[in-house]
Amino acid sequence: MPDDVTALPSAPVAPRRPTTRTHHGDTVTDDYEWLRGKESPEVVAHLEAENAYTEAELAHLAGLRQQIFEEIKGRTQETDLSVPVRQGGHWYYARTVEGKQYPIHARAAVDATLGPDAPAAWTPPPVLEPGVPVPGEQVLLDDNVEAEGHEYFSLGAFDVSEDGRLLVYAVDVVGDERYTLRVRDLVSGEDLPDVVPGTFPGAVLSPDGRYVFYPTVDDAWRPWRVWRHEIGTPAEQDVVVLEEPDERYWVGVGVSRSRRFVQIDVGSKITSETWLVDADDPTSPARVVWPRREGVEYTVEHAVVPASWLAALDRTRGAAGDDGPMTVQPSGGAGGASADVLLVLHNDGAENFELAVVDVPGTGATAAAPSPDEAETAAIGPAGARVVVPHDPATRLEAVDAFAGHLVLSYRRDALARLGVVDLSAPGAPWHVREVPFDEPLYTAGLGPNPEWDQPTVRLSCTSFVTPASVYDLDVATGELALRRRQPVLGGYDPADYVQRRDWATAEDGTRVPVSLVWRRDALGLDATGTGAEPAPLLLYGYGSYEISIDPTFSVARLSLLDRGVVFAVAHVRGGGEMGRAWYDDGKTLAKQNTFTDFVAVARHLVEAGWTSPERMVAQGGSAGGLLMGAVTNLAPELFAGVLAQVPFVDALTSILDPSLPLTVVEWDEWGDPLHDPDVYRYMRAYTPYENVPDDASHYPRILAVTSLNDTRVLYVEPAKWVARLRAAGAPALLRIEMNAGHGGVSGRYEGWREVAYEDAWVLDVLGLAGATEERSNRASNAR
Repeated sequence: MPDDVTALPSAPVAPRRPTTRTHHGDTVTDDYEWLRGKESPEVVAHLEAENAYTEAELAHLAGLRQQIFEEIKGRTQETDLSVPVRQGGHWYYARTVEGKQYPIHARAAVDATLGPDAPAAWTPPPVLEPGVPVPGEQVLLDDNVEAEGHEYFSLGAFDVSEDGRLLVYAVDVVGDERYTLRVRDLVSGEDLPDVVPGTFPGAVLSPDGRYVFYPTVDDAWRPWRVWRHEIGTPAEQDVVVLEEPDERYWVGVGVSRSRRFVQIDVGSKITSETWLVDADDPTSPARVVWPRREGVEYTVEHAVVPASWLAALDRTRGAAGDDGPMTVQPSGGAGGASADVLLVLHNDGAENFELAVVDVPGTGATAAAPSPDEAETAAIGPAGARVVVPHDPATRLEAVDAFAGHLVLSYRRDALARLGVVDLSAPGAPWHVREVPFDEPLYTAGLGPNPEWDQPTVRLSCTSFVTPASVYDLDVATGELALRRRQPVLGGYDPADYVQRRDWATAEDGTRVPVSLVWRRDALGLDATGTGAEPAPLLLYGYGSYEISIDPTFSVARLSLLDRGVVFAVAHVRGGGEMGRAWYDDGKTLAKQNTFTDFVAVARHLVEAGWTSPERMVAQGGSAGGLLMGAVTNLAPELFAGVLAQVPFVDALTSILDPSLPLTVVEWDEWGDPLHDPDVYRYMRAYTPYENVPDDASHYPRILAVTSLNDTRVLYVEPAKWVARLRAAGAPALLRIEMNAGHGGVSGRYEGWREVAYEDAWVLDVLGLAGATEERSNRASNAR
């Protein structure tokens, strides 16, 4: 070998050290379970060898990775400012500075000469030029300062007291989601002595600013307790407000927008419960709204509505069936006295959820203690609940937000996320839902930050595959939308250069599966239907779990793929929430295989319809979507040239069988309980990716698995074992592991861009585009 040639490392070979497990009469031999020993020097050495091998195998992509990173950086306005949000007497915003990894959180005072009803009082200050100092700015928290000396940083709580004097915040500098909570005096700028380690994200201040409510986790990393900390006292004196002993349930805490209640939400995957603490007396016991019933989910929002609107309700739940559309309720007029109510969005007899109202009793009307055994006597409802928005099989109600003068409904229909407004001041049309229109065939609309109860406007956001993230303020009285900001994309981006559309594939059982696509208009001769002279390179993304919807959104980073001729597609497979609750139910537990076969059906459809070909298609998914990647690789390896599996849940059966592992028991409602149910065991045994790698996988597509050592949701050992088994079977598999990161990968925007560039360069290499990217990139730039 010549002296100037460096020998490449050989592929790491994990030793086979068989262990066995037996469940329901089935004995499984696992050769690589020993890799679970995170603290073992041998395991760490193996993971480092995997990284070295992957780096060597992909060294030829270093230039392309840097090029893509520079493209992302060049398209991003690095010094930038978010649209300010009004809370109390200040405008709050975050800004970024070129060269710094993390945002800076700041505020500026509202013009004191403006009355609360003046339109200008709710019009955010004009967006300043990047780098121009904000007049009167007060920096509340500089994440870059907090991250100094750490390779990882995550902010898990950020809440300012109603009087604007205190900030509670929590940070994680490891990536294991263990946050240290602190309180900052915003007058002096100094942190108070209050320090609470080991918290979970989501701490909030009580409206009076005297207490902090925060969750903590148990040994299985399940948020199970909500605590009350009195500011100025030692953490050892903190009081448990609510403890959830059932291992299937999580807890979280917040404050109602009305500032009337501290709200504790308890939920499993299929059942939920809400407890309220009177904000006027934060040390009072919590009261349950509806005692939990297995399979019934609900959320609660406090509202104040015209009393006449309650009288106008002539349809109680179930009186007219559950198949009516979302409609205007009978007119009863508006004005006059108002009434305190709880808005309860629930699925009790309403698969896609319906909205009901429950009266709020006066203070002290209901004795309560935070014990499930006393839930019935502590309950505020559901007796007397009246339907406001009835069940609609075509519309999945997802959330309701209440303000002093209006309500906002979040829902989805036809696989699109939408928003509707109910104007509480509108006479003659109580409970009328007015949809906010957006003129695009594919888009995603959502509610933005709206902390103020009395605000006359609603902050909204909207985006699509071709429209950068856009921030609007909706004037509820007039229905007018004011565009406050559209995400800048530098370098002459023109949305007209790109095409987005919806397509449909047919699953094995005849179900129509939506597919969303976007591509550059001049890519490889593709026309508006996506067909061209030859199949296009295509990246197919999928998730399909937890009723999470993968909605069409804009991505600066994705432009580097689109401008090189890659079509990006999303398979909206069952298990997600795009088509309503039934879509989710048909892709979980003993119907989980539908998620995988739907994705395969979409891939086959894209080939048969001429969009692409197997040798020009890469599949991508992360976490539960990584399980999808492993499953479809086993089901149809011939359909893909490559598979990108991000933090993949590929050893699901091993994990779900072990209740001592983080999050296992809470997952049984999603995947089933293979530990106690032999039918679930056999079903999962048939699809778990790691369990089903064949002895000969030499025909498999190229695989890149990426993971993080400190991930507490999908442990690093799952992809490590999977890659070891794939490679032993002859599959061309690579593993890349971040040694200082968690489930979300690296922290910091520049490091995040480098991670995206790394993965995109691999995708382009698999698609045969890595060696001819410069000409394409230049052509795209000239076209702009």
